[in-house]
Amino acid sequence: MKPPSLAGVAARAVAIFAVGLAAYALWLGAVLAFDNGQYGDLPANIRQWFKSVRSPHGIPCCDIADGHRTTWRGGKSGGYEVPIDGVWIPVPPEAIVHDAGNPTGEAIVWYIKSGPDIFYIRCFVPGDGV
Repeated sequence: MKPPSLAGVAARAVAIFAVGLAAYALWLGAVLAFDNGQYGDLPANIRQWFKSVRSPHGIPCCDIADGHRTTWRGGKSGGYEVPIDGVWIPVPPEAIVHDAGNPTGEAIVWYIKSGPDIFYIRCFVPGDGV
């Protein structure tokens, strides 16, 4: 069996590095919060609520910077839909937060935009809580 050439080994190493770097960039984009200043003047108890909300799977919804005030409507399949960038998007059942209350009185959705028209809804709490 002929040993691999140095150029072939180098090309594979670069390809593996590029794939790893792309995966890291996607992960980093998913975990970094973005702060639009939308909640800078909140009382401490509401700020703490944002930090404490977890998905039904126990994963933090992120933080105050990731929560967006929103409206909602009943979905065609009995769930919820929220508007994001002008498009009504169904809220996955596993993103609906139960028993967290909602001291804001407004519906809040936590989502990640991972492409021009691709949104991943992490958590959703209706205005009156669930």
